[in-house]
Amino acid sequence: MMITLRSVAKTFETPAGPFAALRGIDLDVRAGEFVAVVGKSGSGKSTLLNLVAGIDRPSSGAVTVAGTSLAELSRDRLAAWRGRTVGVVFQFFQLLPTLTAVENVMLPMDFSCAFPARERQARALELLTRVGVPEQADKLPSTLSGGQQQRVAIARALANDPPLIVADEPTGNLDSATGAEIFRLFARLTAEGRTIVVVTHERDTVTGAARTVTLADGCVA
Repeated sequence: MMITLRSVAKTFETPAGPFAALRGIDLDVRAGEFVAVVGKSGSGKSTLLNLVAGIDRPSSGAVTVAGTSLAELSRDRLAAWRGRTVGVVFQFFQLLPTLTAVENVMLPMDFSCAFPARERQARALELLTRVGVPEQADKLPSTLSGGQQQRVAIARALANDPPLIVADEPTGNLDSATGAEIFRLFARLTAEGRTIVVVTHERDTVTGAARTVTLADGCVA
Protein backbone atom coordinates (compact mmCIF):
# COMPACT_ATOMS: atom_id res chain seq x y z
CA MET A 1 0.00 0.00 0.00
CA MET A 2 1.45 3.40 -0.96
CA ILE A 3 -0.69 5.49 1.43
CA THR A 4 -2.46 4.45 4.63
CA LEU A 5 -4.38 6.87 6.84
CA ARG A 6 -5.96 5.62 10.05
CA SER A 7 -8.28 7.75 12.22
CA VAL A 8 -6.54 10.89 10.97
CA ALA A 9 -7.79 14.19 12.34
CA LYS A 10 -6.45 17.72 11.96
CA THR A 11 -7.61 20.66 14.05
CA PHE A 12 -6.47 24.25 13.59
CA GLU A 13 -6.68 26.95 16.24
CA THR A 14 -8.47 30.05 14.93
CA PRO A 15 -9.57 33.33 16.56
CA ALA A 16 -13.08 31.87 16.60
CA GLY A 17 -11.88 28.69 18.33
CA PRO A 18 -10.74 25.22 17.18
CA PHE A 19 -11.59 24.26 13.59
CA ALA A 20 -11.67 20.57 12.68
CA ALA A 21 -10.42 20.38 9.08
CA LEU A 22 -10.32 16.55 9.07
CA ARG A 23 -12.28 14.18 11.29
CA GLY A 24 -11.26 10.55 11.61
CA ILE A 25 -10.15 9.85 8.05
CA ASP A 26 -9.43 6.26 7.03
CA LEU A 27 -7.99 5.93 3.53
CA ASP A 28 -5.85 3.49 1.55
CA VAL A 29 -4.22 4.22 -1.81
CA ARG A 30 -2.50 1.36 -3.60
CA ALA A 31 0.85 1.74 -5.35
CA GLY A 32 0.30 2.67 -9.00
CA GLU A 33 -3.19 4.05 -8.40
CA PHE A 34 -4.51 7.38 -9.71
CA VAL A 35 -6.91 8.79 -7.11
CA ALA A 36 -8.86 12.04 -7.26
CA VAL A 37 -9.98 13.62 -3.99
CA VAL A 38 -12.93 15.91 -4.64
CA GLY A 39 -15.03 18.19 -2.49
CA LYS A 40 -16.17 21.74 -2.00
CA SER A 41 -13.90 24.51 -0.78
CA GLY A 42 -13.23 23.99 2.92
CA SER A 43 -13.94 20.24 2.84
CA GLY A 44 -10.37 19.39 3.94
CA LYS A 45 -8.86 18.35 0.60
CA SER A 46 -5.69 20.45 0.77
CA THR A 47 -5.20 19.59 4.44
CA LEU A 48 -5.35 15.89 3.53
CA LEU A 49 -2.79 16.39 0.77
CA ASN A 50 -0.43 18.28 3.09
CA LEU A 51 -0.55 15.41 5.59
CA VAL A 52 0.19 12.81 2.90
CA ALA A 53 3.11 14.91 1.61
CA GLY A 54 4.52 15.41 5.09
CA ILE A 55 4.13 19.17 4.79
CA ASP A 56 1.95 19.15 7.92
CA ARG A 57 1.32 16.70 10.76
CA PRO A 58 -2.03 15.36 11.97
CA SER A 59 -3.48 16.29 15.35
CA SER A 60 -4.20 12.59 15.87
CA GLY A 61 -4.12 9.37 13.90
CA ALA A 62 -1.45 7.67 11.81
CA VAL A 63 -0.12 8.52 8.34
CA THR A 64 2.05 5.94 6.57
CA VAL A 65 3.44 6.63 3.09
CA ALA A 66 5.67 4.31 1.06
CA GLY A 67 6.20 2.14 4.12
CA THR A 68 7.28 5.02 6.37
CA SER A 69 5.33 6.17 9.44
CA LEU A 70 5.63 9.94 9.18
CA ALA A 71 5.11 10.46 12.92
CA GLU A 72 8.45 8.77 13.56
CA LEU A 73 10.44 11.30 11.51
CA SER A 74 12.00 14.50 12.86
CA ARG A 75 11.47 17.69 10.88
CA ASP A 76 14.85 17.35 9.11
CA ARG A 77 14.36 13.65 8.35
CA LEU A 78 10.83 14.39 7.12
CA ALA A 79 12.16 17.02 4.69
CA ALA A 80 14.76 14.58 3.37
CA TRP A 81 12.14 11.83 3.06
CA ARG A 82 9.79 14.16 1.16
CA GLY A 83 12.53 15.14 -1.28
CA ARG A 84 13.06 11.48 -2.21
CA THR A 85 9.49 10.18 -2.00
CA VAL A 86 6.95 12.85 -2.95
CA GLY A 87 6.69 15.24 -5.87
CA VAL A 88 4.29 18.14 -5.22
CA VAL A 89 2.38 20.05 -7.93
CA PHE A 90 0.70 23.31 -6.92
CA GLN A 91 -2.26 25.22 -8.35
CA PHE A 92 -0.18 28.37 -8.85
CA PHE A 93 2.85 26.48 -10.25
CA GLN A 94 5.31 27.97 -7.70
CA LEU A 95 8.11 28.22 -10.25
CA LEU A 96 10.97 30.51 -9.24
CA PRO A 97 10.64 33.53 -11.55
CA THR A 98 14.39 34.21 -11.92
CA LEU A 99 15.21 30.65 -13.02
CA THR A 100 14.63 29.19 -16.48
CA ALA A 101 12.37 26.20 -16.93
CA VAL A 102 15.28 23.76 -16.97
CA GLU A 103 16.83 25.39 -13.88
CA ASN A 104 13.50 25.08 -12.03
CA VAL A 105 13.43 21.35 -12.83
CA MET A 106 17.03 20.93 -11.69
CA LEU A 107 16.39 22.60 -8.32
CA PRO A 108 15.05 19.54 -6.42
CA MET A 109 18.04 17.54 -7.63
CA ASP A 110 20.38 20.24 -6.34
CA PHE A 111 18.73 20.12 -2.90
CA SER A 112 18.57 16.36 -2.50
CA CYS A 113 21.75 15.36 -4.38
CA ALA A 114 19.77 12.38 -5.70
CA PHE A 115 21.67 12.59 -8.99
CA PRO A 116 25.31 13.56 -9.69
CA ALA A 117 25.69 17.23 -10.61
CA ARG A 118 26.97 16.40 -14.10
CA GLU A 119 23.74 14.49 -14.88
CA ARG A 120 21.16 16.97 -13.61
CA GLN A 121 20.77 19.24 -16.63
CA ALA A 122 20.43 16.34 -19.05
CA ARG A 123 17.85 14.72 -16.77
CA ALA A 124 15.91 18.00 -16.48
CA LEU A 125 15.86 18.35 -20.27
CA GLU A 126 14.66 14.76 -20.62
CA LEU A 127 11.82 15.43 -18.17
CA LEU A 128 10.77 18.60 -20.01
CA THR A 129 10.65 16.52 -23.20
CA ARG A 130 8.59 13.90 -21.41
CA VAL A 131 5.93 16.44 -20.37
CA GLY A 132 5.88 18.04 -23.81
CA VAL A 133 7.71 21.37 -23.40
CA PRO A 134 11.37 20.81 -24.37
CA GLU A 135 11.39 24.02 -26.44
CA GLN A 136 10.68 26.06 -23.28
CA ALA A 137 13.82 24.90 -21.45
CA ASP A 138 15.71 28.20 -21.56
CA LYS A 139 12.70 30.48 -21.01
CA LEU A 140 11.64 32.21 -17.80
CA PRO A 141 8.25 31.27 -16.29
CA SER A 142 6.81 34.72 -17.05
CA THR A 143 7.09 34.03 -20.79
CA LEU A 144 5.19 30.71 -20.59
CA SER A 145 1.46 30.04 -20.75
CA GLY A 146 -0.33 28.59 -17.73
CA GLY A 147 -0.39 25.13 -19.26
CA GLN A 148 3.32 25.29 -20.08
CA GLN A 149 4.14 26.42 -16.53
CA GLN A 150 2.14 23.54 -15.07
CA ARG A 151 3.97 21.06 -17.30
CA VAL A 152 7.29 22.48 -16.09
CA ALA A 153 6.00 22.14 -12.52
CA ILE A 154 5.13 18.48 -13.16
CA ALA A 155 8.61 17.89 -14.60
CA ARG A 156 10.05 19.47 -11.44
CA ALA A 157 7.89 17.15 -9.30
CA LEU A 158 9.39 14.19 -11.19
CA ALA A 159 12.97 15.41 -10.82
CA ASN A 160 14.05 13.06 -8.01
CA ASP A 161 12.06 10.13 -9.45
CA PRO A 162 9.58 9.93 -6.54
CA PRO A 163 7.09 7.05 -6.39
CA LEU A 164 4.28 9.42 -5.36
CA ILE A 165 3.00 12.62 -7.00
CA VAL A 166 0.44 14.79 -5.18
CA ALA A 167 -1.25 17.70 -6.91
CA ASP A 168 -3.33 20.45 -5.27
CA GLU A 169 -5.93 21.88 -7.70
CA PRO A 170 -3.43 21.49 -10.59
CA THR A 171 -5.95 22.64 -13.23
CA GLY A 172 -7.54 25.44 -11.20
CA ASN A 173 -5.84 28.18 -13.23
CA LEU A 174 -6.11 26.47 -16.61
CA ASP A 175 -8.77 26.41 -19.30
CA SER A 176 -10.75 23.19 -19.65
CA ALA A 177 -8.85 21.89 -22.69
CA THR A 178 -5.44 22.43 -21.07
CA GLY A 179 -6.73 20.97 -17.82
CA ALA A 180 -7.80 17.82 -19.65
CA GLU A 181 -4.29 17.56 -21.15
CA ILE A 182 -2.78 17.74 -17.65
CA PHE A 183 -5.03 14.92 -16.43
CA ARG A 184 -4.06 12.81 -19.45
CA LEU A 185 -0.42 13.41 -18.52
CA PHE A 186 -1.13 12.21 -14.97
CA ALA A 187 -2.80 9.10 -16.39
CA ARG A 188 0.32 8.35 -18.46
CA LEU A 189 2.52 8.72 -15.40
CA THR A 190 0.28 6.29 -13.52
CA ALA A 191 0.59 3.81 -16.39
CA GLU A 192 4.37 3.98 -15.83
CA GLY A 193 3.87 2.82 -12.25
CA ARG A 194 3.70 6.07 -10.31
CA THR A 195 1.02 6.78 -7.70
CA ILE A 196 -0.94 10.00 -8.27
CA VAL A 197 -3.24 11.77 -5.81
CA VAL A 198 -4.99 14.89 -7.11
CA VAL A 199 -7.34 17.13 -5.14
CA THR A 200 -9.88 19.29 -6.94
CA HIS A 201 -13.26 20.89 -6.27
CA GLU A 202 -14.34 20.35 -9.88
CA ARG A 203 -15.52 16.75 -10.14
CA ASP A 204 -16.46 17.16 -13.81
CA THR A 205 -12.86 17.98 -14.81
CA VAL A 206 -11.42 14.73 -13.45
CA THR A 207 -10.54 12.31 -16.24
CA GLY A 208 -8.40 9.21 -16.09
CA ALA A 209 -8.55 8.67 -12.32
CA ALA A 210 -9.18 5.06 -11.30
CA ARG A 211 -11.04 6.12 -8.15
CA THR A 212 -12.68 9.23 -6.73
CA VAL A 213 -12.80 9.95 -2.99
CA THR A 214 -15.27 12.63 -1.89
CA LEU A 215 -14.64 14.76 1.21
CA ALA A 216 -17.39 16.72 2.95
CA ASP A 217 -16.90 18.65 6.21
CA GLY A 218 -13.61 16.89 6.90
CA CYS A 219 -14.98 13.36 6.45
CA VAL A 220 -14.98 10.83 3.64
CA ALA A 221 -18.49 11.08 2.24
